[in-house]
Amino acid sequence: MPAKDIYHDAVKNALIKDGWKITDDPLILSIGKKDLFIDLGAEKLIAAEKDQQKIAVEIKSFLGNSQVNDLENALGQYILYYEVLLAKQDE
Repeated sequence: MPAKDIYHDAVKNALIKDGWKITDDPLILSIGKKDLFIDLGAEKLIAAEKDQQKIAVEIKSFLGNSQVNDLENALGQYILYYEVLLAKQDE
């Protein structure tokens, strides 16, 4: 399991204060025999709709030697997670 970002707890606490319930820390997605670890999974009850809103949160600090490289890695993760979540939604 990957190490938590330095802002992990601050983001988690901000979500909780905003009314989100943390459901997964981390959120684990499986692709075949491989696992992906998204930092947080959360849900929030929307009273007007009586429905739940769900989010997956990946926390990035961009503290590496190259912010461009950090951005490339973050964008790659976003695309991968997005595609996997779409595939899981269709299951």
